[in-house]
Amino acid sequence: MRFFSKIIKPLLALAASAAVLSSQQGCSKESKPPEQAPAATQARKPSEGPREISLSVTEKGYEPSPITLTKDEPVKLVVTRKTDQTCANELVMKEYNINTPLPLNTPVEIAFTPNKSGTLTYGCAMGQMISGVFMVE
Repeated sequence: MRFFSKIIKPLLALAASAAVLSSQQGCSKESKPPEQAPAATQARKPSEGPREISLSVTEKGYEPSPITLTKDEPVKLVVTRKTDQTCANELVMKEYNINTPLPLNTPVEIAFTPNKSGTLTYGCAMGQMISGVFMVE
């Protein structure tokens, strides 16, 4: 019992803390400022088509994240999964009924139009354990 109290209990507490932190961080420890669209693309004309954004799925998760989007501006994500070392083998965005498989090393296009301002989280199918964020303005 003494071994359990001194060794196992602290390890369990450490593992629980790591699980909570990783779910909040989306498996990325770095805090990056939101990617800003160049001034020329913020006032896009409908004839220019959707704003195209490239995302990669790496060992760190969905990159880059966060990304700033404009409400009611059509977006085309081009997502390429570059690793087989995570559970992020699809992209799920519940608010827009998106659940798209991401084959390894194959660019996949996902089109949607954010229709409300705020934080939009997307991620893997395992409860968005690995996730990314769009800041919709």
